[in-house]
Amino acid sequence: MPATISSTPVRPTLHHALRALPLATLLALGLIGTAHADSGEQTRWKQEAQAVTITRDDWGIAHVHGKTDADAVFGMVYAQAEDDFNRVETNYLNSMGRLAEAEGEKAIWSDLRQKLFIDPVELKKLYAQSPDWLKQLMNAWADGLNYYLATHPDAHPRVITHYEPWMALSFTEGSIGGDIERVSLEQLQAFYGKPDDAPAPVAMTQAHPSWVEPTGSNGIAIAPKLTADDHALLLINPHTSFFFRSELQMASDAGLDAYGAVTWGQFFVYQGFNHHIGWMHTSTGADVVDEFAETIVRKDGKRYYRYGKELRPVTEREITVPYRAADGSMAKRSFTAYFTHHGPIVREAGGKWIAMALMNRPIPALEQSWLRTKAHDYASYMKVAELKANSSNNTLFADDKGEIAYLHPQFIPRRDDRFDYTKPVDGSNPATDWHGLTPLDQAPRVVNPANGWAYNTNNWPYSAAGKDSPKKDDFPRYMDTFGENPRGLHAIRVLSGKDDFTRASLITAAFDSYLPAFARQIPILVADYDALPASDPLKKKLAGPIALLRHWDYRWGIASMPTSLAVLWGDTLWDEVSKADTAEGLSIYDAMAEKAGSKARLGALVEAVDRLEKDFGHWGVPWGEINRFQRINGDLVQPFDDSKPSIPVPFTSSRWGSLASFGAHRWPGTKRYYGTSGNSFVAVVEFGPKVSARAITAGGESGHPESPHFNDEAERYTTGNLREVYYWPEQLKGHTEQVYHPGEGKNVL
Repeated sequence: MPATISSTPVRPTLHHALRALPLATLLALGLIGTAHADSGEQTRWKQEAQAVTITRDDWGIAHVHGKTDADAVFGMVYAQAEDDFNRVETNYLNSMGRLAEAEGEKAIWSDLRQKLFIDPVELKKLYAQSPDWLKQLMNAWADGLNYYLATHPDAHPRVITHYEPWMALSFTEGSIGGDIERVSLEQLQAFYGKPDDAPAPVAMTQAHPSWVEPTGSNGIAIAPKLTADDHALLLINPHTSFFFRSELQMASDAGLDAYGAVTWGQFFVYQGFNHHIGWMHTSTGADVVDEFAETIVRKDGKRYYRYGKELRPVTEREITVPYRAADGSMAKRSFTAYFTHHGPIVREAGGKWIAMALMNRPIPALEQSWLRTKAHDYASYMKVAELKANSSNNTLFADDKGEIAYLHPQFIPRRDDRFDYTKPVDGSNPATDWHGLTPLDQAPRVVNPANGWAYNTNNWPYSAAGKDSPKKDDFPRYMDTFGENPRGLHAIRVLSGKDDFTRASLITAAFDSYLPAFARQIPILVADYDALPASDPLKKKLAGPIALLRHWDYRWGIASMPTSLAVLWGDTLWDEVSKADTAEGLSIYDAMAEKAGSKARLGALVEAVDRLEKDFGHWGVPWGEINRFQRINGDLVQPFDDSKPSIPVPFTSSRWGSLASFGAHRWPGTKRYYGTSGNSFVAVVEFGPKVSARAITAGGESGHPESPHFNDEAERYTTGNLREVYYWPEQLKGHTEQVYHPGEGKNVL
């Protein structure tokens, strides 16, 4: 029997006792900081809390209702803090460049990177300029977090003890890995650092390219004509690091009623649905972040950069990065940062200073992220999209009118297609500049295609609707940098030729076990083996493994031994090919199949066989014995331990074309693979007379190990057994654990 994860019963603690006390009692006992006790904020928070009702269903998911949209924001961010305040705070430490205040010198360079683009002084000005309706939402967001801290004296924030409304403008777009993260920390340190600076820490996963799971997501929209009940369907399947988002519902008497995945600490549903529409975001291959090589000239003791026939002064700004020293005291580093009209200088290359240009429009970005959750059809969704403040996402759309669509990002700079923007372009040439933004109707998109489906798997848009897709030759090169991928080929396979989709069959398609990358690679490996002379020692050593692979159907499964062989072989060869020089434009899949050669391919299989024999005693090991889901504690970076309970996972890394993604590898001290990313939230939505959905979240809703909702979804997650979403009030009947106002001290974890 495979080991299963069990939940630890909740024990009464001082934490629970304090939470049971009303706010007034906590204040009287001096258990809340005096900075809040004499403030008029207390009265406002309590009034806001009384306008909010939080209903926790039997999966621990919060269904938040407020009189106004601002009330719903207050309640939903309060509920998020209850579930995992650490993740909420950490996201804002990252977004505001304050992580080093908690984690010390190792975070200085990521903080500096953030501060090159995010300036609190500027954000405060932008807050003052924001429309009143948006200010109300930001005010409620800050109030909800501050009320949580006021009523939870044991929360112990690492840095931020009081939230201010303008802070919401630092984190306005819910993608994993924002545009700013394109800046290399090593190169940033090399430019702005001192000679004696320790090298920027390199994440362990960078040691093996195969350990880095492709980021992104799957989205599929099905038109009514291809469904059994004539209702549009939408697959929402983000691939992120686990526990990256909360699942919740937020509704108000002002017409808001959105359900879905919320990036911790943000106040809008990032991927989800409302009464009428659904939206799914996938990471885009559109080039929306560019580097400009600046020619720097020193003149009269000042720095200038060439632009056409003129010299323009380099702008300078002092940036201070506070950090926690080794002894626990606070220290700081100060930097003189440099800017051109293209953006901040982030590195040096070939004697040029490299400036980074990217979208930095906090108000429109936050407006767009919020307003799309209240759209009611394709036309109203596109009206919101005209804000053009979504740079990193493609979108799959479906609604109850039967409309479906694939949309490219709305923030796409117009550029001269003569230049290759995948490399730094000459910043001194005005022709390389951005020339405004691309009109929405001039970017690749698919609306109500004749074939009846649209999809994206972080591949190019030119197969989004099969033969009804946009044509590559009609668009500039910078509209895509990804090309096709194995998941795209797989999606087309499961979508083509079907006309009776239901929620259940779309879930089945989302977990289809075929691995198209191995369907290409394994026959080549078998042919390499067959070409060996009979006298070659590998002929005997690899006879058994090759026989297993020769007859494999290229499908994953818990009991599948070929999957184990193929994945360990593929990972080994992937690492070797990644380290080697490859031809310009040659994909890693082409390199594995062609350039790597038979010696490398067979050598990788020998390594895989030896690894299996060393770690598991035999090369024939069921995949589920190797590939595991484990959640031990609530840490942001999970530890893994072969001796502790875990659950087998049948699906693989998405790099092999698995639509269901599980990014796993060995960890220090482990023989098994443990996953940290991939399928994180999966939902299938049906737009019938009343919208309905099934969904699953990796692990569970709570970040607290003592909660019954820490791991209660884990087994369903690994088997693709999505649960019914309790979207409508009548669905919550018989499935409700608690109903309360924020601050009432309910035992919610």
